[in-house]
Amino acid sequence: MAGQLPIKFQEHLQLQNVGINTANIGFSSLTMESDNFICVREKVNDTAFVIIIDMTDVKNSIKRPITADSAIMNPASKIIAFKAGKTLQIFNIELRSRMKTFNMTEDCIFWKWVSVNTIGIITETSVYHWSMEGDSQPVKVFDRHHSLQGCQIINYRTDASLQWLLIIGLLAQDSRVVGRMQLYSVERKVSQPIEGHAAAFTQFKLEANKKPSTLFSYAVRGLQGAGKLHIIEIDTSALDNQPFEKKTTDIQFPAEAPNDFPVAMQTSSKHGVIYLITKYGYVHLFDIETGLLIYTNRISADTMFVTAPYRPTSGIIAVNRKGQVLSVSVDEENIVSYIRNTLGNDELAYRMAARCNLSGADQLFLARFAELFQSENYSEAAKIAATAPRGILRTQQTIQQFQTVPLQPNQPSPLLQYFSILLESNKLNKEESIELCKPVVMQGKKQLIEKWLKEDKLECSEPLGDLIKSIDPTLALSVYLRGNVPMKVIQCFAETGQYQKIVLYAKKVNYQPDYIYLLRNIMRINPEQGVQFAQLLVQNEEPLADLTQIVDVFLEANLIQQAIAFLLDVIKNNREDQGDLQTRLLEMNLMQAPQVADAILGNNMFTHYDRAHIASLCEKAGLLQRALEHYTDLYDIKRVVVHTHLLNPEWLVNYFGRLSVDDSFECLKAMLQANIQQNSQVVVQIATKYHEQLGTQKLSELFNSSTGCWWV
Repeated sequence: MAGQLPIKFQEHLQLQNVGINTANIGFSSLTMESDNFICVREKVNDTAFVIIIDMTDVKNSIKRPITADSAIMNPASKIIAFKAGKTLQIFNIELRSRMKTFNMTEDCIFWKWVSVNTIGIITETSVYHWSMEGDSQPVKVFDRHHSLQGCQIINYRTDASLQWLLIIGLLAQDSRVVGRMQLYSVERKVSQPIEGHAAAFTQFKLEANKKPSTLFSYAVRGLQGAGKLHIIEIDTSALDNQPFEKKTTDIQFPAEAPNDFPVAMQTSSKHGVIYLITKYGYVHLFDIETGLLIYTNRISADTMFVTAPYRPTSGIIAVNRKGQVLSVSVDEENIVSYIRNTLGNDELAYRMAARCNLSGADQLFLARFAELFQSENYSEAAKIAATAPRGILRTQQTIQQFQTVPLQPNQPSPLLQYFSILLESNKLNKEESIELCKPVVMQGKKQLIEKWLKEDKLECSEPLGDLIKSIDPTLALSVYLRGNVPMKVIQCFAETGQYQKIVLYAKKVNYQPDYIYLLRNIMRINPEQGVQFAQLLVQNEEPLADLTQIVDVFLEANLIQQAIAFLLDVIKNNREDQGDLQTRLLEMNLMQAPQVADAILGNNMFTHYDRAHIASLCEKAGLLQRALEHYTDLYDIKRVVVHTHLLNPEWLVNYFGRLSVDDSFECLKAMLQANIQQNSQVVVQIATKYHEQLGTQKLSELFNSSTGCWWV
């Protein structure tokens, strides 16, 4: 069944369905420099066009008239290069502008983008590189080897560093197609002719090496019809690397395709495999490390004449003569099981699973680990546990197994061996990070933890931060920050006095801490810092904490003056919804600093407070004038107004202008009854000023009702 195969096949597009004529689907008119774009030249009547198919948005293809005989799209961006005879041009499609132009002295017989900003150009005699940068012109890199004379150039390939360059050509000879290649070293300035039909460069890392090796693989069909795949290391500059041993593997061509030969090759660094495509539509899948054949099958009845890496699956994408755009890639769910069960190769299955982190060989890893552990080969067991796919052996149980091994004199701890191996190439998980740091914390070696954090080797979590906090709160803060533990981050900021960072951090991570709890703690430790923190909480239009609760914290710390100053600042805009706070501010001042309250009331700063309550407090504080300004009940007014010796006479006379006639008489009567001698003078002043409103007759009755002729 297809689901049990080691590869996946997918058809992405049928070019005829998007208007491409079959006659234009061929090597001379269609180019595909990457899996992003397909570029097709076609001619309608006497007009030539270029059609650019964006594989991420096929419906919005671009069609433009051109006068060129070749067009190649940049692998990554909407930049296209045109060739018309010996004239080369580069255009930016989106900006609709010409970037560069150059007139060659020789005909360009093949060209290709070798990177996102460099085009490789092959003429009959030489190879040039043309950079998009600045105003640079094509630069000659090397001369063609005479062995390529008469060949049709079908490909030009380079390694990632552009230090190894390869021309691939085909030549019809004695009823067969001969493949000829020229491999050139930029560093050594040396060429080597090779018989071969398809080739590729790749970066591959052997398990024992710290750095990847640069490998060159090529395939050939020889004189007797036998095919060979060769995989060799061409760059041995990486120090301390074990050399890659050359691999040579037979390529079997089916009996029904006696004239078949390799036409294209792509490699996958992710999976460590080679995809070899043949003229008759067969795909051969090889393992790079061993050179072993994994799978062969025919995926197309028509020749696939152009290929490119297919990045989404680290596979290969191709176009055949019928216009099918199809991809082949490793089936990660099945390939290891296929190698074990169909090929019967447990060792290859084991290596593939470890290298690519795939399922299918779990039992092999578990069995090898158990065997090595039981034989007390703890270092090798640790390597198995560290490299087992998907972390199947990186568990608390494994850690406990290593912890139970008795320490041997002059021997490293098996547990530390295990962690050392993990640290070489992995990031420790949560449990591993904690267990590794426990003895380090006990020994006070925080510099080791700092090193591992800098190298991103530890999974930061709350328990790890709690563990480290005992020796270094600042280092613990770093762990909490990386582990996204907001509560502990804010706690550390508070404990280390970095109060301003609390608000900034909480906003950044969209976390709402208990600001009142924090403020209360800060106030207890450092009242001055607490005041500053409270101000931070209200610096924006909407405060981060309830203002009433903030004031409560001030008062709990007996910071009354600071509370008053705080409130004066935050409610200065006289908002209606802050009436309670206005009341509270006046209340505190009336109880602690009546003169301040008097000034606030005199300036009419607030209008939404509880006037009756404030009137009562004004009376108790001896601010009788402010009390009368706020009282509305006649009973209260009469009680206060009789104390004329405590009131400004002029103000009091004017005050009676606010009262009704009846209330005025009641107050005057109360004033005379309370203390005639003390209040008589101001009563006469009031009567004199308002006699017209109050009425002379009623005033006479008021005076006559009083004892004695005090007014004479």
